[in-house]
Amino acid sequence: QVQLAESGGGLVQPGGSLRLSCAASRRIASINAMGWYRQAPGKQRESVAVISSGGPINYADSVKGRFTISRDNAKNTVYLQMNSLKPEDTAVYYCNAIVIAGISRANYWGQGTQVTVSS
Repeated sequence: QVQLAESGGGLVQPGGSLRLSCAASRRIASINAMGWYRQAPGKQRESVAVISSGGPINYADSVKGRFTISRDNAKNTVYLQMNSLKPEDTAVYYCNAIVIAGISRANYWGQGTQVTVSS
């Protein structure tokens, strides 16, 4: 089991920055992949950035060059630094963790944090 707690969302003007944090209830070094997803009203949830335990990072094309995902194993926390925010980045952002054990794959989600980009 993994509990995930997001924080850091809020209201920001276009061009501004926010940093989201996702604190995990267990050692993230033992988690195969962690990532950030978002869901805007009326749209499907989409992947924003994913970091694997082996190091590979994947970003959605829409956020490349603006968002950075990172992990602090000592704090069991994953971050999403969001710069140059646009109104279309407005969404609920969810933290995700994937744990693979043998043939078993478990998917965990946080409760989400609202990010609103508006003037």
